[in-house]
Amino acid sequence: MPTPSRRTFAAAAVAALVLPLSACGSSDGGSGSTDASGKVEGDITFQTWNLRANFKSYFDGLIAGFEKKYPGTHVKWIDQPAEGYADKLSADAAGGTLPDVVNVSPDLLAPLVKAGLALDLDKAAAKYRPEYLDGAWTGQQIPGVTGTYAFPWYLNTGPMFYNKSLFKNAGLDPNKPPTTYAELFADALQMAKKTDGKVATLANVPTIEDFGRYGVELMNQQGTAFAFNDAKGVELLTKYKELFGAKALDPQALTATPESSGKKFLTEAVAMNPGSALDLENFKKQAPNLYKNIGITDQISSTGHVNMYVMGVMVNSRTKRTPAAVAFAHYVTDAQNQMSFAKKVAIFPSTAGSLDDPYFTKEDGTDETRVRIAAAKSLKNAVNYTPVLFSDQMKTALRNEVAKALQGKESPKAALDNAVKACNQLLQQQG
Repeated sequence: MPTPSRRTFAAAAVAALVLPLSACGSSDGGSGSTDASGKVEGDITFQTWNLRANFKSYFDGLIAGFEKKYPGTHVKWIDQPAEGYADKLSADAAGGTLPDVVNVSPDLLAPLVKAGLALDLDKAAAKYRPEYLDGAWTGQQIPGVTGTYAFPWYLNTGPMFYNKSLFKNAGLDPNKPPTTYAELFADALQMAKKTDGKVATLANVPTIEDFGRYGVELMNQQGTAFAFNDAKGVELLTKYKELFGAKALDPQALTATPESSGKKFLTEAVAMNPGSALDLENFKKQAPNLYKNIGITDQISSTGHVNMYVMGVMVNSRTKRTPAAVAFAHYVTDAQNQMSFAKKVAIFPSTAGSLDDPYFTKEDGTDETRVRIAAAKSLKNAVNYTPVLFSDQMKTALRNEVAKALQGKESPKAALDNAVKACNQLLQQQG
């Protein structure tokens, strides 16, 4: 199963995915029908992404339930390994063998939409939209293309951990961690000043999600060009440069990985870090003093919305069994089945109201539940800030320019101008 930290591992292959698809059609669809109102019957294929090994019994039961609900249907389940999933989609799309119902992430959905191989659910299944969180539904939309092209499936996010003891020692309220970037910058500068630069607040440079949570417009409305080099984007990077100069941002942030940042937080050299329930267990075993002083809060955001990762279930626009394919995609992602899946793995349902279930709201004293409740609360109005067209190459281009700005080799404005230029060139190469 793709996890948040790995969800776009296949994004680098998206450019390759576009090329063989470009001859397959337009976004108006293919030979299948967009009418999903007919009788639900017939054989369909359903493809998942690296889920069989751990969840075979769940999906066997899911499929059996659907076939019982709709006599005369038969679902053939195909599961593909994580490695090479984008290449497999590309080969199936080019060869006309794309399954009827497909598990996709937004970055893999985009080229399929542009090639006309994804069914527009705003036309074929609009009645189901109220069942899903708005942010999850819109997360299946592609910039520059009208429509929604996958049912939202599972969501994920992570809270921020902070060290209450370090906050208290710096004269900050340990029970009131920063929630906006303005508060973060103020607290971080105070932390650095009080500790003579020995304790940084963060160990990571800003990513595209930070620009989104700061309120920067990441792309133009047409989805044809990036726009994070506007005045607000420059403002954010300028603030990070100030933090870096004051040692409020860890000196090794330029080369940091999630693992190295986690170690900094573990050794109490950094006051805040994103994480998960697995981290809490690690703190408990390896850093009991940190664990004793751990605080859990939302991701920093100046928009009122945290970032989420979203997975989807797409219907092939060329399926010969549109009613059955749409019915099954909806069945997989309905509230009851999403709740069942969420209790087997650390993910969250995208269906409206599901996050109010006691499973996501009632404390039981365990670390896993503490984190699950914090994440579920923030997900209700979360947004997928990562542009679906933002590839791994683009992330690298942005990171390199951010590093130059923090080191004073370029102005924040010049750095972001260069990053946007590089990302737009890569975008044009995608098609």
